Amino acid sequence: MIHDAFEEFAAALPPMTALMGLDLGEKTIGVSVSDRMRGVASPLETVRRKKFTLDSARLLEIIADREIGGVILGLPKNMDGTEGPRCQSTRAFARNLSRLTEVPIGFWDERLSTVAAEKALLEADTTRKRRGQVIDHVAAGYILQGALDRLRFL
Repeated sequence: MIHDAFEEFAAALPPMTALMGLDLGEKTIGVSVSDRMRGVASPLETVRRKKFTLDSARLLEIIADREIGGVILGLPKNMDGTEGPRCQSTRAFARNLSRLTEVPIGFWDERLSTVAAEKALLEADTTRKRRGQVIDHVAAGYILQGALDRLRFL
């Protein structure tokens, strides 16, 4: 089930289950996961996008293997808060994914998450090549960590 309101998403989560954060791009999907206590987000992997059936199969495999209780998708809003074509694409992905799993799906405003991830990687003196390999799942970690931090106050 898809929840637009974060509070509804939080209420639908089963207790003591990990969450998965996704940073959807045109060519890749950054994936991060949390611990069962929902305290820390850890970047996991970057899925190269091919077709929805193949992409979703990998995500469903992660959901099953890690006993994921909810999925957070980064919602790429414009800087003025409006939603453009990328948000529509993310919402369509969520609708398609929700047909394949009962896991609650929620959204998190991802404005500047990639910028924050890039800055952290630069501060860690990561090479340009390595940054290109990990930026998407590091950004997914930022998205998920933001959601986890908000969950602590609900």
